[in-house]
Amino acid sequence: MQLEVPATPSVPECYRPYNGEICSYIKCIWNPQGDPENPSPYRLHWKPENIEDGDMTEESSSEGIIHRQQFPSHGKLRVWVEVVNSSVRSEEAVYHVEHIVKLPPPKITKVSQDPLEITWSNSCTLEDWDVKHCDVRYRTEGDRGWPASQYENQTSDLRYAVMDPQFFTIYQFQVRCMCSHSLMSDWSEIYNETSVESTPIGEVDMWRDCVKSHASSECFLTWKNLSNSQARGVILGYVATRVYANGTEKQTNVSTKTSSPLWVHDGRIWRLTSSLKDVSSVTISAYNALGATDPSHLVLQALGVKEKAQKIHVEVTQENLTVSWDLSSESFDGLMQYVVEYRMCPPGPGFDWIKVDKNLSSAVFKGEFKKYTAHHVSLFAVTNKKVLQLSTSIGYSVQGAPSKVPSFKVSSIAVSEVTLFWEPVPCSKQNGVILYYQIRTDTQKVYNVSVSPDHGNQTFTLLGLNPDQEYTVWIAAVSAGGSGKNVTTTFKTKNNENSDLVWVRIFLGIVVVLVVTSVALFCCFKRNTVCPLLPLCLFEKEPDPSNSKIFKQFQINEPLSWICKSIYDPNPKISKLEIVEKSSEALDSNGITSPMMENESTQFDQRDDVTPEDCCKTDSKAREAYSKMVDSDEDKGDSSSSYEDEQISSGYETHFMPTAIEIRGD
Repeated sequence: MQLEVPATPSVPECYRPYNGEICSYIKCIWNPQGDPENPSPYRLHWKPENIEDGDMTEESSSEGIIHRQQFPSHGKLRVWVEVVNSSVRSEEAVYHVEHIVKLPPPKITKVSQDPLEITWSNSCTLEDWDVKHCDVRYRTEGDRGWPASQYENQTSDLRYAVMDPQFFTIYQFQVRCMCSHSLMSDWSEIYNETSVESTPIGEVDMWRDCVKSHASSECFLTWKNLSNSQARGVILGYVATRVYANGTEKQTNVSTKTSSPLWVHDGRIWRLTSSLKDVSSVTISAYNALGATDPSHLVLQALGVKEKAQKIHVEVTQENLTVSWDLSSESFDGLMQYVVEYRMCPPGPGFDWIKVDKNLSSAVFKGEFKKYTAHHVSLFAVTNKKVLQLSTSIGYSVQGAPSKVPSFKVSSIAVSEVTLFWEPVPCSKQNGVILYYQIRTDTQKVYNVSVSPDHGNQTFTLLGLNPDQEYTVWIAAVSAGGSGKNVTTTFKTKNNENSDLVWVRIFLGIVVVLVVTSVALFCCFKRNTVCPLLPLCLFEKEPDPSNSKIFKQFQINEPLSWICKSIYDPNPKISKLEIVEKSSEALDSNGITSPMMENESTQFDQRDDVTPEDCCKTDSKAREAYSKMVDSDEDKGDSSSSYEDEQISSGYETHFMPTAIEIRGD
């Protein structure tokens, strides 16, 4: 098996650091090369020039120390590095021990702010050496790296001035120097200096933050801090002026030094707490001790949404959020700029916007974009008259499977169909863009229901179901990261016949039975009447007193007469009553018996045309008269009636017809 040959180390760099004693030690450093996680062990070797014998240090990976007693006070020194237990070694380096002294870095001090100028200490005086040259580099605070083009060579003048610095900007400086007979020193510590203050320039970057709730949407004025290059001094406050639709104005002075319930500040973005309702336009400016910016202007009166949404493309990583759109198909009168806005869900500190020139079609946000978090992106066109929302989209840096739906129910059930209702997964738990909701039944049918644009409550109707059968249904939200957990509901379809109609029919049947029963009972207990709805065999055939002419004088008025009628024989035998004159003994008022003459030609005919009303028009007076006749007739049976009269009179006349005395009125 062939062993791997280790990598050759770099040439060692050696110097003598100045720590109060110039002859303290020599320090050498090198790059180990090879695998940085498993570096090979090295040894530092050295020997004076023109001497064969040398020495070496202990094992090390990147540096070694040669102590004072191990090298001569003058002359040259040959140095190299060798891999332990190997013949691999670096090239040799030759150093003059008196010329490798490295003095400490200089210390920077301030000279003036206007112009921006610095100075530094002279380290070469430690050994009475002269300054050979110094390097200076600077940058503004927040920049990364140091531009190599800013290194400036100096001679004996230990000063440096920045030409045309930015106003009220923090500059960072570093200096290193080389003395005669010495090496270049290390860079000094970073020194910060602020340039002079001036009147702020530019405009405040403002926008409106529209917070949507379930019932409404409210907008609030928001703006960003001015950059240092714009502020050019300490910003003392902002002046916001709101113009309402009725023409009135309201001005708010926002101080950066004090707090107030009228505004909030998160360190980067300011926001007024009062709503922009009924506000038509807003202006805002920033000011410092020397002046104020020009007011920035935003029209709010004609907010709108484009009918046909502009397609935008959103790409999110954990470092960048990139938005792009197509300009070829769009044209707006008075277009000033585009605004790209993004908001994290749930709403919170993740809110930002970028204003883009009208000729550009992309924007990039920098930051840390969390995994499984929705970033709602909106594109707006700002004209000189209105703000128009062009499109919205959602982006994720990393997508995962969504959570389960909060609620899944049945809203209505029929014989062969059912309507399902569910609440959508809230955006804070979606973990990805919801592509659709998948519904599965226990009959192995699968339905993919697309998501509505506003992500509101969802409904879906299952068709073609069997009546009076139980079903089980599952639902789950599906995103690019996978399918969420299932939520189950069960239901049973209705019978074929409409249950509501059945109950109505039952109710009507009960009502009809009750009505018929009530009428039947009434007719059964009413004398001499019969109901046509009941069979006649239930009633006894008796003569109807209404057949007697004596009852013509009575007007019969009975309830339910329309449903009742008299009992009569369809083929009656009409009897003629002949009154024969004979002498009857009657007592007059004085108690004397006198003969009584009867009309022998008077006849009482029974009428055949008896109507149902005749049987039901019997009032209390008729019944009273009828009762008296019966009683009177029975009382006279023994004393006033003869056996002959009983033979002539039929049953009808006996019970219902008046006597001759009653007719004459004697």
